[in-house]
Amino acid sequence: MIEEEQEELPALRVNVIERGGNERNGWLTCEIGEHLTFSPDSLASYFFAKWEPLVFDALLVAAAVEFCDKIKRRPKLGWGRAFELKLPVDDPDVWKSPKVYSALIDAIAFLTGDTWEIGFIKRKRALEKPRQNLFELTLSGPLAVLPFSEGLDSRAVAGILATEWGDRLVRVRVGTKANDRPKTASGRPQPFTTIPYDVSSAGYAFRESTARSRGFKFAMLSGIAAYLAKADSVFVPESGQGALGPSLVPVGQAYIDYRNHPLFTNRMSILLEALFGHKVRYEFPRLWFTKGETLKSYVDQFPASEWGKTRSCWQDNRHVSVDGRRRQCGICAACMLRRLSVHAAGLSEPRDIYVWDLKADSFEDGAASGLKRIEKVQRQYAIAGTLHLDHLANLKNAPIHAPGIELNAKQLASALSIPAQKAEEKLDRLLNQHGKEWKAYMASLGPNSFVKHWTGRAS
Repeated sequence: MIEEEQEELPALRVNVIERGGNERNGWLTCEIGEHLTFSPDSLASYFFAKWEPLVFDALLVAAAVEFCDKIKRRPKLGWGRAFELKLPVDDPDVWKSPKVYSALIDAIAFLTGDTWEIGFIKRKRALEKPRQNLFELTLSGPLAVLPFSEGLDSRAVAGILATEWGDRLVRVRVGTKANDRPKTASGRPQPFTTIPYDVSSAGYAFRESTARSRGFKFAMLSGIAAYLAKADSVFVPESGQGALGPSLVPVGQAYIDYRNHPLFTNRMSILLEALFGHKVRYEFPRLWFTKGETLKSYVDQFPASEWGKTRSCWQDNRHVSVDGRRRQCGICAACMLRRLSVHAAGLSEPRDIYVWDLKADSFEDGAASGLKRIEKVQRQYAIAGTLHLDHLANLKNAPIHAPGIELNAKQLASALSIPAQKAEEKLDRLLNQHGKEWKAYMASLGPNSFVKHWTGRAS
């Protein structure tokens, strides 16, 4: 049961059952095969060597955590929720062991800011093994794993690291688009080509969009891939602003976002070693660089790269379709960082890939003429994204933030096993570089940009 001191939090009990399993009174039922579905072909791309029930159960845990995270709305005042989750696994004793269980709860709670209690029962039905296809996995020398999506950082860092790792860099799909993955020279299938499961509301309603559990999902997928491929390292492609910015400039009453932070990935390393007996290091090759510096480094090495075909915007078709064509909104935090980074790299993009023109006098005037409707929430996203980048750029100019910056540097030094002074110097350089890039980008928008008005820097 949820502990007494946690009862004031919005609470939810979720019972994950096998197909046709028994429901529990007072629990929300989440059925495998309806709410949590697993694709045979996608599973086959993971189990390219042999079937391991423990790996499937790790995927099931990640899917169940995602379901809980989406189904229960966070409180208007405060942040945390209390979850009690039960699910069937092949060997409950493995998951109940103190070493595994404590590492699991520590990782999920630290990431989401919620409290969790998870119960494991013996699965009643044998799982159907996926048909194992012939997948290509080069085994000449040590391998490394890279979580790969359709994003700019993924594409750039994959290109940069491939110069050193070549075919030994195993890309793991963590996005939605499957056709932008590099093909093998032989044309044979690759492992880890798609996310092996899907989480559906199926009769309920997903009410929460903060999606902190995505960090657990992506870290679990890439960690499992490292275990199966016998790789020691997972390269996290996120650049400094995306990895560290959310912890340096938290949003209002929200719990700090650690989705791409070494403090969280260290916890995932502990969990994976306890669960599989395999040590996985999450490494951050671009942690101390801005996204703009990462993009420039990539384009300098690969001038003919198709970086412009990547996608940063997370908004769906309903909000970013113009004249029947899906664009990127251009005003959410991810799009704002992308536009800043493209400018910092000395590059440009066609204006019509975005819905919003940031040089317009007002938010409403900046929207493309073919946009059917401007939602109130889009303006809120735009203000939040703008002010986050602006506050990050001016963090060092406010003495009140000095203790927070120093604490972050010490935490990073501990997490990365580097001297505190080195972490302080690198973080200082990153913040200075972001500040320069942001100032230059604001100047490029002209004197009357609505974005500059929001930051208080319009002429």
